[in-house]
Amino acid sequence: MIDQPEEGGARASLRPPRGTTLQGMPGLSTPLLVSIYCWFAWEGGLLVRDLVRRKGRLAPDRGTRVIVSLTLAGSIWIGILLRSWIPALDTPAPNAFAAAGVVVIWVGLALRVWAVLTLGRSFSTFIQVDADQAVVTRGPYRWVRHPSYTGLLLIALGFGLGVGNWLSLAVCAVIPLVGLLPRIAVEEAELARVLGDQYRSYQEVTPRLVPGLW
Repeated sequence: MIDQPEEGGARASLRPPRGTTLQGMPGLSTPLLVSIYCWFAWEGGLLVRDLVRRKGRLAPDRGTRVIVSLTLAGSIWIGILLRSWIPALDTPAPNAFAAAGVVVIWVGLALRVWAVLTLGRSFSTFIQVDADQAVVTRGPYRWVRHPSYTGLLLIALGFGLGVGNWLSLAVCAVIPLVGLLPRIAVEEAELARVLGDQYRSYQEVTPRLVPGLW
């Protein structure tokens, strides 16, 4: 007599393994990884540009550059680990979340690139303000004072979506923001000190990170 497989066992055998979904093995999809690598390459290019132009003084940053780097890298790493450790909090529709994550990452990267191109030579990954520097109010700076940071937050949020775990998403949404807050405070203090009333007037009418909100 040939034993028949139980109905549940048959369904389980027909269910594609987790690694074959858009999210990939056992954590991240190829599109998500490619998107993150493109972001890493962009940031590396910005750093090299600053070093070549000798715009790499750390003193005005007051340690905020390290904080931002650690919170961004930490949120990504923790997000990956949490997905492995707490699969019970995985999101439904993993393919949809993975695709949405890739889209949000590229929106954030496009915004960051736009902000860098708008500032041109005035942009630096270090806090450096020249006395003859003009307050830029065109491009994305019409809507927020720190669009490049908004782009970073969107990239981290997109990664959290793509990982496909609710706790990972929360970590990627909150931790980078916490890391950027002291950076923004130090940067704006330096901008107001060097550029004076011109920048203070811009502060009064333009939100920090989210158009129309904050």
